[in-house]
Amino acid sequence: MIIFPNCKINLGLQVLGKRPDGYHNLETVFYPVPYTDILEFVPARSFGFQSSGLTISDNPSSNLCVRAYDLLTALYPDLPPINMHLHKLIPMGAGLGGGSADGSFTLVSLNEYFQLGLSTEALVDLSLKLGSDCPFFIKNQPVIAGGRGEIMEPIELDLSHYTIAIIHPGIHISTAQAFSGVVPRSQSRGLRSLVSEPVSEWKNRMLNDFETTVFAHFPEIGKIKELLYEHGAVYASMSGSGSAVYGLFTQPPALPLQPSWKLIQVPLN
Repeated sequence: MIIFPNCKINLGLQVLGKRPDGYHNLETVFYPVPYTDILEFVPARSFGFQSSGLTISDNPSSNLCVRAYDLLTALYPDLPPINMHLHKLIPMGAGLGGGSADGSFTLVSLNEYFQLGLSTEALVDLSLKLGSDCPFFIKNQPVIAGGRGEIMEPIELDLSHYTIAIIHPGIHISTAQAFSGVVPRSQSRGLRSLVSEPVSEWKNRMLNDFETTVFAHFPEIGKIKELLYEHGAVYASMSGSGSAVYGLFTQPPALPLQPSWKLIQVPLN
């Protein structure tokens, strides 16, 4: 079985109060982007995991694909062994959810492959054990999300007539580092109503709360957002806790890039 876990962007990201479990409540819109990793499963005599493409951790046990398989074998001890090969294309530490997508797609695909019969709700619960972004990729459709990201409500949002340009500057930002300077909001600024307005109205209104801290520590990332607007973006934002910044364009842009930058440019259809 070969699958193609896609990445995501955040349209607005509001950090609300801290929870008793140490996490923060968030409000955001997740939107899927058709740029993917490649993941293959084949039957094997014993479990194995290999990777190619972008360099990932040398410790396979920390990879979310492996951890997803381990979650399923904990529920189904007789699950047959497989060999997994991940070809990594989605940048890591970029706020695009590539690792989360790999783990969640593993759960969904092995559920189908082995005919386990797990419901969508059960898969969402399992995926939350892998990470806060993971439940989105179980459903993989535009949603407004709350809680840690697991409370999701599908929304009608069609950006298929836009091209997205994502620039990853080659800077890795840990989640802890991104949270370190954020002052949580006391209440939501009405993201649900903002996202229903025309995209042309989003600039300076639909905000990512991580940008202030991240741009202060890494001015280059803030300059990327300015660059996208200078070259015609209808809306631009950092995704997640960074460091990738994206712009929505009515026409594919010609962007000047620094040598360390990676450009992902795809139509949202």
